[in-house]
Amino acid sequence: MPEENLAPEAEEQQGDLESSRMPFMEHLGELRSRLIYSLYAVLGCMCVAFAFNDELYDFLKKPLIPYLPPGSKLIFTAPAELFFTYMKISMLAGVVAASPVIFYQLWRFVAPGLYKHERKLVWPFVGISSLLFISGTVFCYAVIFPVAFQFFMSMSTEDIVPMIKVNDYLSFSASMLFIFGLIFETPLVMIFLAKLGVINAAMLRKKRRYAILLIFVIAAIATPTPDVVNQTLMAAPLMIFYEISIVFIARIDKKRALREAAEQAENEAEAKASE
Repeated sequence: MPEENLAPEAEEQQGDLESSRMPFMEHLGELRSRLIYSLYAVLGCMCVAFAFNDELYDFLKKPLIPYLPPGSKLIFTAPAELFFTYMKISMLAGVVAASPVIFYQLWRFVAPGLYKHERKLVWPFVGISSLLFISGTVFCYAVIFPVAFQFFMSMSTEDIVPMIKVNDYLSFSASMLFIFGLIFETPLVMIFLAKLGVINAAMLRKKRRYAILLIFVIAAIATPTPDVVNQTLMAAPLMIFYEISIVFIARIDKKRALREAAEQAENEAEAKASE
């Protein structure tokens, strides 16, 4: 193959080789820098959110209120519990608001190991990953919370009434919001693995039964409360995203096959021309 055709690919491979030779301590230093930048972003958004604690608290408890028995309210049993609850609410809002910065820092950390044309996808990656994460939290808030709270509160009786602590409610809500935010990142992660050649559509179709079993195991472990309703509500989006990922990865596999076939045909043509 002529030297000019090999140059771009050789240059990219050389860049990857140099990146892989980066000292381990330098990798740790880079990780530390990205974590610090992310922490600054979260703290900044957290300080802004703290000024709107009352509004955020009312917003967060809104899905639960319709399903509480008449006269029931959230309670706190320790002097500082409500203050720390407000701090946690601010932190939750800060992480969600700072998610674009966090995903940008994640991209900057992995970018040295990518090809030059892949590094240009930074803004699509940040935009899509942030949108997916926020969409997961919105889905949990608008769809999962009402179903879950209606089911839980329906178990109360005249003799057994709920007295929910604000800290316990926040811990449950925050866990669910974060988990669903991460669940909605599944297609992006799987497409990234497909781009690396780790997985393909045929493999995912063949392993579908094992994937479904693994999804329910993950849902059982990740769900804050060990009940079938929450586990099913968490497993359902994962299974849907698994199938959606197969569709997108199949397109990636098709493009890769066409590209490899074109490269092989070009190589054969050049080989014949050189004879």
